[in-house]
Parts: sequence; structure tokens; C-alpha cells
Amino acid sequence: MVFWDTFKFSIVEVIDLLLVAFLLYYLYKLVKGTVAINIFTGIVIIYLIFKLTQALQMPLLSGILGGFINVGMFALIVVFQQEIRKFLLMLGSSNFGRRRRFLKQLRFLKSDTKNETNIHALVDACEQMATTKTGALIVIERNNNLDFLIAHDHRTSITLSSSIIQSIFFKNSPLHDGAIIIEKNSIKATRIALPVTEQANVPQRFGLRHRAAIGITEKTDALAIVVSEERGELSYARDGAFISFNDKEELLKCLESDLN
Repeated sequence: MVFWDTFKFSIVEVIDLLLVAFLLYYLYKLVKGTVAINIFTGIVIIYLIFKLTQALQMPLLSGILGGFINVGMFALIVVFQQEIRKFLLMLGSSNFGRRRRFLKQLRFLKSDTKNETNIHALVDACEQMATTKTGALIVIERNNNLDFLIAHDHRTSITLSSSIIQSIFFKNSPLHDGAIIIEKNSIKATRIALPVTEQANVPQRFGLRHRAAIGITEKTDALAIVVSEERGELSYARDGAFISFNDKEELLKCLESDLN
């Protein structure tokens, strides 16, 4: 009984512990597979050593480590600025969109909104370009606005169709370089330069288009489709990772589910 009384926790302490564990789990998810994972691991080790020196009443070493941790917080904001931005996006509109779709499935939230993107024309264009090994990078905007990527002379307003997409990415077309951004059923921009992922575990066979697709889906809740110029393969990216699919019908289901 004495042992149990010594380690008795209040409800608030249990909640505090669970929230810290939840926060660390999400931080680990954000940096997993990137070069930042080594920095994150080092910080955790230093903090554990700091707490250990405090528990063992080693004032000199704990004071040095404590000063390092306090001053180092400002440096961490600079080092992890991309991860912090992604974390805030995860807590913001992206996660809100997921929660909204979850509530809609449970019928707690009713909405008349539905997908306006012609995904059949989109997938058909990608299949045709894969057959001819025409490289393409297509980004589909969801909750996060992507206007920060668009220069004034890259902005368009073209109704989405299979033939239009294929003509944009035709090798001799002046618009084929870079990505296109689709908003609802309109191509809102062409020749877009996307942020490239810093993940270290991206397969070597993937080129710049694939790394850009991962990069934009890491930093926003957008979706991305890549047509490989070398292999004529289709790849679908969401939430900073490629989603596997077996055929056209399965890709259509993925898009329909993610856009609704």
C-alpha cells in the first residue's frame, strides 16, 4: 500500500501525461524519415539526461543542460520551422477537414457540398499520358489555399478536361514545365514550382516530380498525381506519402473519397 500511495496519480496528472505522449507522437510523425529525426532524437536524449541529473541532485551538470535547453529553444524554432508549420497545418484546416468527413460519415454533420472536380477526365488524361510516357505533375487543391505558390503570369482559369491536361503537358508545349494546380473543376495555374521534400527515405527511382509531389502534400492538405516520364507509371500522393492503388477504378475511388 505504501508503494501504491507513493506512485498515486491524480486525474489531471494522467491527462497531462497523455497529452505529452500525444504531442511527442505527432512530433515524431512529422520528422520521421527526414534529416530532422536525428536532431529530434538528440533533443530527447539531452532532455532525459537533464531530468536525470535533476533527480540525482547534480546541480552543476543540470544547470549547464538547463541553460542549453532554455537558450536552444529559440534555435529550435529556426531549425524546425518547416516541421512547426506542418504541425500547425495538421492541427488546422487539414485535420478539421478530416474530422468533418468523419462526422459526416456518422451523420452528426450534414452538408450539401460535394466534389466538383471531374476526376474521370483527370484520371483519363493521366492514363493517356502514362501510355505515351509524358511527364506530368498535377496538384489538386483542397482546404489549404495554394495561391502563395502562384505568380501572376502563371494564373489561368481553364475548365478541366482530359484534352486540356494532355495539351498542357505535351512535350513541345510552353506550359509543360512545372506543375498545374486544380481548384474544383478549373485549372487555376500552370508552370508552378513546388517545394521539394527533405525526406531521406524517398526511393532513388523517384525523380524531382515525385519529390515535389511529396513536398506539397507534406506542407498542405493538397493531393498530387505524378506521371513518370521514364517509366510511364502513375503515382498518387497524399499527406506526404504515396498511396498505392492497383488500377484506374481504385485510383478513382481514392480521389472521390479524399475530395468528398
